[in-house]
Amino acid sequence: MNKKKPNPIDIHVGSRVRLRRMLVGMSQEKLGEKLGLTFQQVQKYEKGTNRIGASRLYQIANILGVEVQFFFEDMPGEVLKSLPTQPEGGFKEADNAPFVMDFVSSSEGLQLNRHYSEIDNPTVRKRVLDLIKSLSEE
Repeated sequence: MNKKKPNPIDIHVGSRVRLRRMLVGMSQEKLGEKLGLTFQQVQKYEKGTNRIGASRLYQIANILGVEVQFFFEDMPGEVLKSLPTQPEGGFKEADNAPFVMDFVSSSEGLQLNRHYSEIDNPTVRKRVLDLIKSLSEE
C-alpha cells in the first residue's frame, strides 16, 4: 500500500498549532475537548497527517487567541517553493530559520519564551537579552 505524504503546508500549519498550544500551556486533550475532538485527532492535525479545514482552523485560532494568519507565518522557503505561484521577490527566509523554529518549539525554547514574555519591565527585558547575547559570544 502506498502511503500519501503529508502536504508541507499542512505540516507547517500543524506545527504552528502545536507551537501556539504549547505557548499558552494547553494540552492536546484540552484543545480536543474545546473542539469536540479526541486528542488523537489534534495529534494528527499537529503532525500534518490530517488537513485542517478553514472553519476548524478559524475555531482553533479563536481558542488559542491568535489570528488565522499566525498559522501561516514563518513558512519555510522549501514549502514556499512547492507552491504553484510565488509573489515577485517574496518571502525569503534566513538560512538559520529552520533551526530557530526547531528551538522555539522545543521544551527549552517554549519555557524561555514564556518566561521572557512574562517580564513586564522593559529595562529588565533588555538586560536579559544583553546577558543572553554576551553568553552566546563566549
